[in-house]
Amino acid sequence: FFQKTLNAVKSWFTLFGWSKGQNPISIPHSLRRDVCIVQLTIAQERNFKRKVDKDKGFYEMLLHLNGQPIPGITASQSLSPDPVERMFQLHWQCSELLSFLKRQGAYLSHVMPEFLLAPEDYEIWTEVNTGLRVGSMRSSGKLSGRPIFVLDRRAFETMSKRAWTDVLLQIYKVFVLPRVSSRIIPDPSSLESLQNVPGIKSEPLCSNIYSRYERAVLVWLNKHYEKNRKIVWKDSQRGGIPPTRWIVNFDQDLLDGLVLAAQMAAYCPYLISTHFIRMYTNPRTHEQFLHNSLILVNALHAINLDIDIKV
Repeated sequence: FFQKTLNAVKSWFTLFGWSKGQNPISIPHSLRRDVCIVQLTIAQERNFKRKVDKDKGFYEMLLHLNGQPIPGITASQSLSPDPVERMFQLHWQCSELLSFLKRQGAYLSHVMPEFLLAPEDYEIWTEVNTGLRVGSMRSSGKLSGRPIFVLDRRAFETMSKRAWTDVLLQIYKVFVLPRVSSRIIPDPSSLESLQNVPGIKSEPLCSNIYSRYERAVLVWLNKHYEKNRKIVWKDSQRGGIPPTRWIVNFDQDLLDGLVLAAQMAAYCPYLISTHFIRMYTNPRTHEQFLHNSLILVNALHAINLDIDIKV
């Protein structure tokens, strides 16, 4: 499940995250390289700058999606040639990134800045904070007072991949999802059909799981499913019209493909007779779930919205 999530995140940011076309990314390697890695071949210089493609850097992507830069952080910055000092500069930079995203509403309390560093910088960070380099750092007063997680290289890579994936997911949530319009045009027929479906509150603090923009999407899913289920499957030979349901999450309630098919049918009704009519409306076996998923994927291919979707 995590790998599928990572692939979806990577595909979206590769295709839509940049101001000037596609830019392939890898998680976490290209992100860490862009944000954290400094070329050590010029370390003998007194000061040097990390140089990145002006239109392809991580912070340029953030600026493109957000519209404003992170205070105090620029795409090209002067870094110390000393490995320890440089590590602290980069650790501060990652801390500022997380703090900035949290202020925008991101849920990232579980992500620590050191997990966004490159492996080499993380090793220096653990050495400094476990006392192996205490002597060299006492004068600067930069020892950490919080618990230290010392991970081997393999465990760190796993943690770093998860941390960067969560950062990208939260960037999508706070900067992209809010573009979904909350304006709902009253439709007497749809309001009548939704009378028996519990409402989803839009107040900002009514859920500690979903943001108000995510709840707006859930409202949209409920509206179109309830309105279209009797239209899409009125002639179904594989279970009849599916029952009313209350859609409250983005995983279990979407597994059988019926909710997503109802959304697509609202905008592409011609797919009903060619695809959706053949779906199981009350699937119970793995084969029936797979059957519905294949039909949904074929429908996405038919309207060129597949975006590298695989079953």
